[in-house]
Amino acid sequence: MSDKELLFSVTEADCDWQYERGTGAGGQKRNKTSSKVRCTHRASGAVGVSDETRSQHQNKPRAFVKMTETKEFKGWHKFETAKRMGQVRDMEAEVENQMKPSKIRLEGKKDGKWAPLEECLIDE
Repeated sequence: MSDKELLFSVTEADCDWQYERGTGAGGQKRNKTSSKVRCTHRASGAVGVSDETRSQHQNKPRAFVKMTETKEFKGWHKFETAKRMGQVRDMEAEVENQMKPSKIRLEGKKDGKWAPLEECLIDE
């Protein structure tokens, strides 16, 4: 028995799908059929594209998997999970902590090298 609980699922209904003609090797069939698949997850904006095969039916799940591997989807997934587990405040507090002025270093170019911003603003 698993301790894990299903918080939410992402299905093909959560995505917009586009079908285009593939390019490259594959012959006349590839050039005349819409086998290239683009999967766009509406909530995160993540996009996955597949045109590895000449079959739209084979490329569709591949595009979906590629979409789930993007940094946009992974960031959305992390936030959505935290939200559903009631941990958004913890995430917001951590972001606020990381944005404190003591943790931010501002730099600029001085003599072609990066230096603290204060040094770059001083007129010589």
